[in-house]
This record gives sequence, C-alpha cells and structure tokens, in this order.
Amino acid sequence: MNDWPQGRSDDNRGPRYGRGSAGAQPEGARVMRQVRRGGQAVPPASGPGAPPHGVPRQPSYVDGGEGDFGGYDSGYNTGQVYGTPGGRGPAGPGGSGPRGPRPAPNWRRRIKVTAITLAAVMVVTTVGTYFWADSKLNRDVDLSTVIDRPEKGEGTNYLIVGSDSREGMTSEQKKRLHTGSSEGKRTDSMMILHTGDNGPTLISLPRDSNVTIPEFQGSESGKRRAAMGANKLNAAYAIDGPTLLVRTVEYNTGLHIDHYVEIGFAGFANIVDAVGGVEMDIPQDIKDTKSGANFEKGRQTLNGEEALAFVRTRYALAGSDLDRTKNQQKFLNALASQVATPGTVLDPFKLYPTMGAGLDSLIVDKDMGLWDLASMFWAMKGVSGGDGKSLNMPIAGNAGNGNLQWDMTKVKTLVDQLKADEKVTVSGN
Repeated sequence: MNDWPQGRSDDNRGPRYGRGSAGAQPEGARVMRQVRRGGQAVPPASGPGAPPHGVPRQPSYVDGGEGDFGGYDSGYNTGQVYGTPGGRGPAGPGGSGPRGPRPAPNWRRRIKVTAITLAAVMVVTTVGTYFWADSKLNRDVDLSTVIDRPEKGEGTNYLIVGSDSREGMTSEQKKRLHTGSSEGKRTDSMMILHTGDNGPTLISLPRDSNVTIPEFQGSESGKRRAAMGANKLNAAYAIDGPTLLVRTVEYNTGLHIDHYVEIGFAGFANIVDAVGGVEMDIPQDIKDTKSGANFEKGRQTLNGEEALAFVRTRYALAGSDLDRTKNQQKFLNALASQVATPGTVLDPFKLYPTMGAGLDSLIVDKDMGLWDLASMFWAMKGVSGGDGKSLNMPIAGNAGNGNLQWDMTKVKTLVDQLKADEKVTVSGN
C-alpha cells in the first residue's frame, strides 16, 4: 500500500536520502501545511505540479537552494543550525535568541568567602589545640599548702626543676640514657626564672647549696614537721617533694615563688628529639662515664640522649656543680630559642610532637595555665637573645660541712631587685 498522496510515487520524489540511498541531504518535513514569512502565512502552492491535499512542495537543501521558499537557507551549509549565528542555540520566533557573554566572576565575593572559611578553620584549630594541650598538663603541685610564704613582689617567679625521675622508663632506656636505677626522685638542677618589665633573669641554684630546711607541713600527712637545720638544697625535694622545695627556697631567699615546673630525664630527652636536636657550641672536650657524655670541642647538634648527658655532667668539669649549672642554662636557652622559632611553631609536624612530648612530661602547679607556660619559654628565649641576664646564685665559699655557702649580702641585693622588678646588677659565680 502506498502511503504517499495520490499522484506522488516513489519514482518522482527526487534524489533519495537516508539509509541505503545515494543522496546525502537531510530529510525535510513531510507535511507542512503552511509556512510563515515575516509573520504572513504562505498559502499552499497550486497548479498542475502541486501535490494534492494541500501538501506544499518541499524546498531543496542542495547548495542552499531556494526551492519554493525563495531565499530560505536551512543553515546546514554554513554551520548555523536552526538559524542562529555559530549554531549557539534557538533563535527567531519562539526561540530565546543568542546567549550573551558569561558574566565575569565576582572575585571580591570569592576572596571574602575564602577568607571567612580560613578564619573559621584557624579558630577551630586554635581552640581545639588549646583544649588538647591544656588537658595534657600534669597539675600535681598544690602551692597553697606551702606555709609561711613571703609577700608577692612585682613580676613573676618560676621555680624550674630538673629531676632524676626514672618513672615510666624501661631498663633499656635507663641503660641508654645512663640514668641508673635509683629509687625515688632527686633534683639534678634548680633555677629561678624571673619575668617582668626589665627583662628576664635566670638564676641557677646549685644542688649542693647549704640551706636551712625550715618547719613545714607534710604534703601527704598535712602535719607540721620540725625544721631540719643545714642541709643541701636538693635534700628538701628528696624529703617531701616539690612543696618542701618551694618552702625551702622561699625561706632561704625571701622570694615568693609563683609557679612550679618540673621535668624528668625521659621527658627532657623526648623534647629534644621532638624538635630535631639542639645545636650547641661546646667549649671543651668532655668525657664523663657517669653521665655518658663524650663530646669534642666545637659546634654540634645534640640529640635527646646526648643533651641529657651534657646537662648532667659535673665530674668532668673543673667547677663541678657550678660549671654544670652554667651548661644547663646555656642548653635550656638554646632549647627555648629553637622551640620558639617559626620553623617549629608553624610546622605542625614539629609543633604537635614537641608539645606532646613536653606537656606529657611536665609537672606543674595547679594554677599554671598554658599562657603562663608559654610566657616562661618566651622569657627563656629572651635570656639567650640578650634581653635578659643569667647567673648562678652568688657563692661566698664552702660551709663547714662542705656545702656551697651563699653570699647572703649579694643574695639580699639580688632578691630586693627581683621583688621590685628592677634591673639586676648583681653578678654570680
């Protein structure tokens, strides 16, 4: 059955196209009742050659030919599909017209959104870091139990203690760090760091200093204990721990201690390793089998094990404990300077391990905050940077029992200057 209108057979359809045909033209509309030109309807063609039933003659698409629509161009020969320039979309009656240029990006808005996002991330990170670090502080020392305390002066005084605590160390660590296996804790180093408006002052208290251990209140029993007369300073810590040490320092100096900070052997070594070692200029060859020190003169970077050996060495030094305290000051200043550098503070892969190692191993008083701790490290950096001063407690000589006797005239002048937060003029040994 032939579906084409009468009088229009397959033989007179013109060049073929489509599947299997020789023509390559696209297929036109089979039925087009009318075409509008300029808004006017075009009537169907009439005459002998017109197809019946009002079907208009189809236009020729070859070379843009006009066919019966005179001048119509489908756009297939020029690439302008559907009559739009460049084929960018529908146009003409019923179309939306060619698209305009894309609007320029709003860089001001993008920058604002990026800045707000970064600020929010920094705030969240900072707050999270603060609470994480604050939770790691071991606030185990209650200075409120210390009796008969001197009045507080200007500025802030920290008592910094390095103990020989071996708590948590394995046998291998004790052997590697040359710490021995003695029970209990003693103090290998004690320093007072004063901070104020006239620069920081770091004062070492030799462990063999001859002092009076005064009447005190037991840290565990809460009972008053009688004074013990003249002893070495480090005996106070061995007898009743941090609170008696604070009580003894305050009694013998008249200086109020605001904060207490203690670190053990393992913690000290871990901090040094966390920052990647500390560079030191060692003034002489040092070899000490007791501490494990074995250094040649010159500038070098010490790891945790070597650093611990360096600050503990005294038998290989001419001035014994006095020379050791000087080396301890130099090393702590160098450590503080390295921790407070942009290379550590701005590098999370160094900052967080360093903070973790330090905070895990520090024992502080109950009123110590992170801001106080940061101020302490910053002040120690200031000592090494030339903004402050470091010295040993002035020594007059040896007491009758062989301990180091303080020069009390100089000590009084030093304490008065610290209490008034004045520039320190006293020199130590």
